[in-house]
Amino acid sequence: MITKLYRSRTDSMIGGVCGGLGQYLGIDPTIVRLFFVLLALGNGIGVLIYLALWLIVPREGQAEEATMEETIRAGAGEIAERARALGDDLREAARSPNPQTSLFVGAALIVLGVVFLLQNLNLAWLRWLDFDVLWPVLLVVAGLALLLRRVKGE
Repeated sequence: MITKLYRSRTDSMIGGVCGGLGQYLGIDPTIVRLFFVLLALGNGIGVLIYLALWLIVPREGQAEEATMEETIRAGAGEIAERARALGDDLREAARSPNPQTSLFVGAALIVLGVVFLLQNLNLAWLRWLDFDVLWPVLLVVAGLALLLRRVKGE
C-alpha cells in the first residue's frame, strides 16, 4: 500500500486521480471511478472534487520537494493539455463523423423527446414515467445490454 497519495501514471484514464486513490486506499480503482461517476450524476459535485484532486494531488514520480504551487501549476497544465486534445478529437469527429454515431444520437434524441412528450401529457397511467424512476431503469438496461454483448462475445 502506498503511504502518500499520488495521481497514478500507470492506471490513468483521465488524470490518474482514481487510480492513485485506489492504490492509496488499497481498493480497485474501478470502484473509485464508479463512485465519482455516481457523484457526478447526482448533483455534479463529483466533477468538482475530481478536478480539485487533479490540481492538488501530485503526479506519481513528481519531485517530493515540489511546492503546492508547483503541483497546482503542473495539474492545471495537464488539464489544459487534456482539454486541447479533447477539442482536437471533437473537431476531427465533426469533420469525419462515424455513421453509427449519428444513428445512436438520433435514436437517443427521439427517445428523450418521446419521454418528455409523454411526461407533459399528464396521463394517469404514465405517472411512473419520471426521471427519478426512468434514469435507474435505463442504467440497468444499459448494463444488461453490455453484459449480454460481452457474453455473446461481440
